[in-house]
Amino acid sequence: MSLELNGKIALVTGALRGIGKGIALVLAEKGADIVLNDKTVGKESDALVNQIKAMGRNVIVIKADVTIKDEVKRMFETIEQGFGRLDILINNAGSSQNKNIFEMELEDWQYIIDTNLTSAFLCSKEAMRIMRTQLFGRIICISSVVAERGAILGHVHYAATKSGILGMTKTLARTGAPYGITVNAVAPGIIETELLFKTHGIEGVEKLSASVPLGLGKPRHVGLAVAFLCGEGGDYLTGTTIDVNGGFNMR
Repeated sequence: MSLELNGKIALVTGALRGIGKGIALVLAEKGADIVLNDKTVGKESDALVNQIKAMGRNVIVIKADVTIKDEVKRMFETIEQGFGRLDILINNAGSSQNKNIFEMELEDWQYIIDTNLTSAFLCSKEAMRIMRTQLFGRIICISSVVAERGAILGHVHYAATKSGILGMTKTLARTGAPYGITVNAVAPGIIETELLFKTHGIEGVEKLSASVPLGLGKPRHVGLAVAFLCGEGGDYLTGTTIDVNGGFNMR
């Protein structure tokens, strides 16, 4: 297996489960040392840490709520002190709720905006500060197929944030280019995660899976696309979005 990310330091937010975990494992396979972030850290982190260490990588876990400015700043200070640099940021932290606009309160809207979009802004701001001095950096924002086609039932706050991520990605790509920083997005489709089953239920997931030409996706599929953008394949790509949806949405 190619170790093209050998020597690189990668931060993955929301990394202890689901898509974030899949991304972290693939980046480690490709040679990167990993900073795992989540706002709740329990025993489930031990197995992931051991998996990454078994690959010969350095790995640390930082508990931080990436919607809170001071906690984000503290996290990046810890990374600078521990590694001296940051090469890759994966803005993955996110959530949703199974509510439509009639059931949704302003508090619900604000929670998802903060979790999915504000977190990406705060982390990107700190990462670009470091990457600008290095004249190198890779930022990948995790969007969603709903940014292109809208959410299927409800989830208007989720769809709004994932669309917002695409606009932010393109703008940051222009800002970062003079400093050797590329900024891209990956838009997963129907991926087999705990959150998917929580928000759609078993029957709902089965119906969604039946509508996807290649069936239900795995977190690893998203991780492989992210790794491509972080490696040599992404050298001349910025402001773009890679769809990882198994043909669910073709454009």
